[in-house]
Formats: sequence, C-alpha cells, structure tokens
Amino acid sequence: MTRTITRSYEDYETAAVVVENLEAAGISDSDISVVGKDDRANDNNAAEGAGIGAGVGGAAGLLAGLGMLAIPGVGPVVAAGWLAATAAGAVAGAAAGGLVGSFTSAGLSEGDANYHAETVRRGGTAVSVKAPEEHAGTVEAIMDDATPIDRDARLASYRAEGWTEFDAKAPPYSSAAPSAGRPQFPVD
Repeated sequence: MTRTITRSYEDYETAAVVVENLEAAGISDSDISVVGKDDRANDNNAAEGAGIGAGVGGAAGLLAGLGMLAIPGVGPVVAAGWLAATAAGAVAGAAAGGLVGSFTSAGLSEGDANYHAETVRRGGTAVSVKAPEEHAGTVEAIMDDATPIDRDARLASYRAEGWTEFDAKAPPYSSAAPSAGRPQFPVD
C-alpha cells in the first residue's frame, strides 16, 4: 500500500534540502514532488520553463527538472515531479481543480489540499511523496526533521483572517505582501 505524505515549508531552500535528503535515502525521484514559491524563479521568464531547474534547484535529481508554472490563484511557482505534471495538466485545462485538485488526486483530504495550496499561494513550498508503507516512517522522519510549518497553527492563523479555503480566483500574493503566520516587525 502507498501513502501520500505531504509537508509544507516556509521557503524553497528548506524544501530543496528535504528533497535532496529524500533522494539520498533512496526515495525515487518519480515518487517525490515539489511545488512552491522561490523568489529567484520570479526573475526568470515563464517561457524558459524547465531551464530554471539548474539555476534554482540544483544540478542533480528531481530538482534539476524544475520548471515554472503559473497556477491560478497562486501565480508563478517552481515545480517538479508527478504533482507538477498534474498541476500543469490542470492549468492547461486537462484536469479540474488546479492545485487543490492535484493534491486531492494524490490522496490528500480536501482540507489538507486546501491548506497546502494556500500555503504555496502565500509563499511556502510543499513537498509530497508517494511512499510505500514500509518507507513511510523514513520519509516522515526526513520531512519532519526539517521543521515543516505547523499545520494546525497556520490554519488557525488563516482562519483568524477569515480564510475558509483556497480560492483559485483570488489574486496571487506578492512577495512584498505580508504572509499569514509569518511575524511582521514594525519598521522604526
């Protein structure tokens, strides 16, 4: 039996380390996906697509195949793996549901899918792994060791703002906009 294990991280760099550690532990690239914001990707032309992999992600493994997508409600993201392929199909009209649909088709609950999609929208990066039951503990340990976003605390923060679910029609967050759950410090 295979489980889909997904964690969201505050930044792309942390997620990239998680992906590299999963690969080093023997998890196949074909079982790992990453989708998220990386401000360095915004400096690239979306038409360059997979060309940003080497510049943003790394030179080997899954991260070498990073491409850039524009996801409704999220904006430009870097993505690789089966989740990226599903999201790209949704963007092209080949599948319904966009990013939320990609997560639910991978086996996440509707609530978890909305949480991860909103976290990506607000600047985070999600890593998702299709793990056989015998490898699930190893995958979870690697993913949790990198201190993912506390899902319950982040959801409470989103809901305190009036958020109920991911809205693909909402404008994408800009990197200059405050993000829920991130401390905002006054400027003197």
